[in-house]
Amino acid sequence: MAAVLLLASTAVADTYDCVIEPRTVVELGSPAEGILVELLVNKGDRVTAGVPLARLNQEMESISEELARIKADNTSEVQSRREQLAFRRKEVERLQAMRATKAAAEREYDQAVVERRLAQLSLETAQVEQEMAKVEHRRAQEMLARREIRAPVDGVVVDVAMAPGEFAHEQSVLLSIAQLDPLYVEVYLPVSEFGTVKMNMQATVRPEEPIGGTYNAKVVVVDQVFDAASRTFGVRLELPNTDYALPAGLRCTLDFIAESPTS
Repeated sequence: MAAVLLLASTAVADTYDCVIEPRTVVELGSPAEGILVELLVNKGDRVTAGVPLARLNQEMESISEELARIKADNTSEVQSRREQLAFRRKEVERLQAMRATKAAAEREYDQAVVERRLAQLSLETAQVEQEMAKVEHRRAQEMLARREIRAPVDGVVVDVAMAPGEFAHEQSVLLSIAQLDPLYVEVYLPVSEFGTVKMNMQATVRPEEPIGGTYNAKVVVVDQVFDAASRTFGVRLELPNTDYALPAGLRCTLDFIAESPTS
């Protein structure tokens, strides 16, 4: 059978203006109220997800966490109840053997059985209280962790809004982080081009000077709602930026790359 030549669409042939934006800009607040005592980053610093950025005063939370840890680690009550239960079980076994020879009164045996059951319940209660202490410890750890603000994403600190000594509350914005890998390239195309741009289509992006250069980006979003006033629709492309060579906020131009003919 002869090979069939499939000619791909010429896609979008024109060059379009675009803008390079951060993937996201995260405004970090505080999940708790308190005095900001330590700021660990400055504007322009690169940060990785999970690293501490700022800390609130945490003396009371540290004390509460330590107290909860001591309670959670204290197993003496459970051990004591376990020893009592073991003793009561042996006592029941002893009296049960004596019953066979009529050496123990029935009432004495029944009393021992009740004491064994009470010892079992006491052990179960102590174990529940031990588990509750562990949960309280985790809660105290979480409350302490809320006094420390950590980076949710890799990125660059673009703004620091507060200084040590200021009071932070749940509506406060402490600092902002821009995620720069990957970058997003935003472009608007005329409605007449709708259907020619597909998901995962490649494009050549040229940032404005003095950055310059050419970079490959991939289509990740094609808007399904048009702007009626301008008769355009938006397209978003993803531009890898692992070395942070490209800043965000740049104007650019782009050309969509036509698919190569395949056989």
